[in-house]
Amino acid sequence: MRKRNNSLIFVLGSIGIATFVIIFLVYFIFSPGNQARRVVDDFNRYEQEGMFAESYGLFHSLMKEKFDKGHYIQDRAHVFMNHFGVETFAYSIDDVDKLKNWRMAKESEPLEEVFKVTVTQVYKGKYGNFKIVQDVYAAKDDNKWTILWSYWK
Repeated sequence: MRKRNNSLIFVLGSIGIATFVIIFLVYFIFSPGNQARRVVDDFNRYEQEGMFAESYGLFHSLMKEKFDKGHYIQDRAHVFMNHFGVETFAYSIDDVDKLKNWRMAKESEPLEEVFKVTVTQVYKGKYGNFKIVQDVYAAKDDNKWTILWSYWK
């Protein structure tokens, strides 16, 4: 009788631990901060591969007001590939910080929930090696995570 109780306790304990781990993983994967980090990663991966139409598609509507799609695609390819002589770049994503009532520019309406993500891009081109460190912002727009840049002066 005692052995059966120990087995039952072990099974119930194992189920409890497994349930906790699953809930934790689901929360972590679908947490707003992780989703923000993922859209920043997707954006940079598209840029890295020269897929500027796809990266443009991840812009927040406020960013799309600043850039026409055709001009954005042409400018990104022209500046990085032609001027800098860069074929691709490496990047890393660092801190993710939650911000409240963030504005893209002084005159912009505040966005309630935004995540600031620090991105470092490392380029090797005809003018040598250089890196750009930029804070990129992620916010929901029309219920999907999108990219913004800061234009504060």
